[in-house]
Amino acid sequence: MARKKTQGRKKIEMKLIRDENARRITFSKRRSGLFKKASELSTLCGIEIAIIVFSLGGKAFSFGYPSVESVIDRFLNGNQEPPNERFSKHVSSSYRESRLQQLNKQFDKLNQELTVKKKQRKRLEKSLEDSGYKRFEDHIHDLGLSDLKQCIVRMQKLKGKVSQKVKELSGEASSKHSEEVDLSNIEKTEASASPVPHDWLSL
Repeated sequence: MARKKTQGRKKIEMKLIRDENARRITFSKRRSGLFKKASELSTLCGIEIAIIVFSLGGKAFSFGYPSVESVIDRFLNGNQEPPNERFSKHVSSSYRESRLQQLNKQFDKLNQELTVKKKQRKRLEKSLEDSGYKRFEDHIHDLGLSDLKQCIVRMQKLKGKVSQKVKELSGEASSKHSEEVDLSNIEKTEASASPVPHDWLSL
């Protein structure tokens, strides 16, 4: 079966487009392509570049690296970097160095604190290991579902025993306090109610 012949890509004639609507569409497409090519050229060759175009309605569009203003200023100053830009770069560099020193100091301080915390943790873990205690969270990861249920029951029983013991100790403390109060009252009563008459000398 014979393949259908196509006209292929037509070569556009370089002349003014008469239709205004088509001219606007072409401007938008070609402008984007132009800026893309300029960006690629700047990236590949490491150059400074600036492009400014005005649309049919007089609106300005621009692309520049590092910026349109810096490239224009350099062009107007005879290919020399403007003084204000040199000063700006100097200030920016000084600020970066100062900021970098501050961050380094903060990093050193945090690193020292982290080292201290690590040493404290190691000492704590060593003391726990020496006492035969295994960290609870590690023990939990080793248990299955049935073991975990049994652990919950045991913990509930332990909680009940602890609560009971607290109540007993609280009761003992309350009773001891009550006995001290009663003894104090008895001593006061005995002192005020003496069995010897006040007129025993007249007897």
